[in-house]
Amino acid sequence: MFRGNNPTRIDDKGRLKLPADFKRQIDEGYGTQFFITSRDGKRAEIYPMQEWEKFEAKLAAIPNFNPAKRKLMERINYFGHSTEMDTQGRLLIPQLMREELNVTGDVNVFGMQTYFEIANREEFKRKMDAEPLTEEDEKSLAEFGL
Repeated sequence: MFRGNNPTRIDDKGRLKLPADFKRQIDEGYGTQFFITSRDGKRAEIYPMQEWEKFEAKLAAIPNFNPAKRKLMERINYFGHSTEMDTQGRLLIPQLMREELNVTGDVNVFGMQTYFEIANREEFKRKMDAEPLTEEDEKSLAEFGL
């Protein structure tokens, strides 16, 4: 399970070196194939291919004429890119994604259980400051026992 925040950099060639803990988990339980996309147009999502295929199976169960599915598919495909981890544990982040999501230079890599997200470090900090976790959020999560 991927968890925590791992600040790192995307180099000038657009490569993200995977955090050591994430790379260890990938080496133990996944292969070198990944799918990179964004659903919100703000953060990059990196899925080990096995986890992405589970997501795709759930998506396939939704009728193609569902408008929400269509919107999601358009975003996924706009940003989507299959990639392979190199021998040094790096992933190439597509140029379109680097530019539109502003994921260049200093970034945060967040573990999201079955995948991880990349966010521009400064933009994410501003978002956290602007959108704090509220009492209402905590009440909503308490309904799930958290």
